[in-house]
Amino acid sequence: MSIRVVVRYLGLILAIFGAFLLFPLFWSAIVARDGAYLSFVIPIVIALPGGLLLFRYSPVERRSLSRREGLALVTCTWLVGSMLGALPYMISGVLPAFADAFFETMSGFTTTGATVLVTVGKQPESILLWRNYSQWIGGMGIITFFVALFPVLGIGAARLFEAEMPGPQTERLRTRMVDTARALWILYLVLTTVLYVVLRVGANVPVFDSLMVTLATMPSGGFLHLHESMSAYVDTPFVTSVVTLFMLMTGMNYALYFALLKRRRLGVLWESREVRAYLSIFVLAAVVVILDLVTRARLPFIEALQLGTFQVASILTTTGFTIADYDLWPHASKAVLLGLMLVGGCAGSTAGGFKVIRLLVLAKFSFRNVVSSYSPRSVVPLRVGNDTVPESMISAVAGMGALLALLLLGGFLFMSALGLDTVTAFVSVLAAVGIIGPGLGGVGPAQNYAFIPAAGKIVLSLLMLVGRLEFVTVLALVSRSFWKWR
Repeated sequence: MSIRVVVRYLGLILAIFGAFLLFPLFWSAIVARDGAYLSFVIPIVIALPGGLLLFRYSPVERRSLSRREGLALVTCTWLVGSMLGALPYMISGVLPAFADAFFETMSGFTTTGATVLVTVGKQPESILLWRNYSQWIGGMGIITFFVALFPVLGIGAARLFEAEMPGPQTERLRTRMVDTARALWILYLVLTTVLYVVLRVGANVPVFDSLMVTLATMPSGGFLHLHESMSAYVDTPFVTSVVTLFMLMTGMNYALYFALLKRRRLGVLWESREVRAYLSIFVLAAVVVILDLVTRARLPFIEALQLGTFQVASILTTTGFTIADYDLWPHASKAVLLGLMLVGGCAGSTAGGFKVIRLLVLAKFSFRNVVSSYSPRSVVPLRVGNDTVPESMISAVAGMGALLALLLLGGFLFMSALGLDTVTAFVSVLAAVGIIGPGLGGVGPAQNYAFIPAAGKIVLSLLMLVGRLEFVTVLALVSRSFWKWR
């Protein structure tokens, strides 16, 4: 593996980061005039020329990337990008401590939505915009944008794309990686625009509020500029209904939307076994929560319907919006939400979590093992829908399940050692790895992560990265055999 190749393209990506910061700089200097423009000028001055110099003066013999170089570049991009993205928080004084600023930035880029900000509504508007904008950038993927913008990478584009958007997918875009990346970003932009227009025109939500809700919904992010999160719109059912719909949409495989546009019939979505399972999980969980809120919390049915469907969609898609303090809900509702934190959305979506397709594979794999126990000579192919799942994918899914269990256990023990209670320690780790944000206990919907010690914030930040890149991309870097430099 050549470090010069990694450094060369890391420089170009840093320059792109600098360009991303121009939007909040414009907002600070021209629109909001909140005096925070220097918070963006300084990192721009560091990133743009510095990144271009690295790209220009890092000579390489080839332009394409090997698989290991792709893995290293993706992980370094997210780490260095989060350090650079932390500068506006630190320079403005909003989050002067590095651990806090790094946590907030990593939470944004990974679309986790966990926050250490105590007084959200009192911060400069441009800083809040950067906070949500970082989610939107990370939702479709920093590297995906890079691949779409710079096709000069050649075959290396496939390495990068697979490293940043790993995992089993039953539906893929059967085109070149560069074309795929561009198509995904175009669709992402179109859906973002549609949601903004619906909120601004259809619901008459103020400009900044519409922008912030849109930038948080589309990437399945969850950050908002309002301390009350989406409970501020509980008296506007149209807004919560629209956001619920778009959360469910962002939790589905984006490749299906291209198939929908091509075939022009909604049945295309239902043909996907993963989508059927995903929507079935949503409906079943929502029904249980609604009935629990009606019978035990004594809420009116309409209110329970609004709160239940919204919160279930938010947790299932790992968006992390809160419409009520669900930590005060009956135990059955909290148990359902906790279970959904282990599920996540569909592969190929902006949602985090373990993914529905993996759960399907694990369930069928377990059933096959049961059959083999009493009929060892029988050969039972593992199928999801019309597709036969290869043994390599089954092994990968089982391995990821084991890694998830080990990470949850190790993270839980570490956070417990820092003095957190049992519920808070476990759920904080689950919410970080699952890219969810709010959890239960000390990190519940009415709380935040500000009280966690600096070491805990750094560990949770790294767990967010591991969860966002789905384990293997990051964990491969701790293997001794990985680091063979030329």
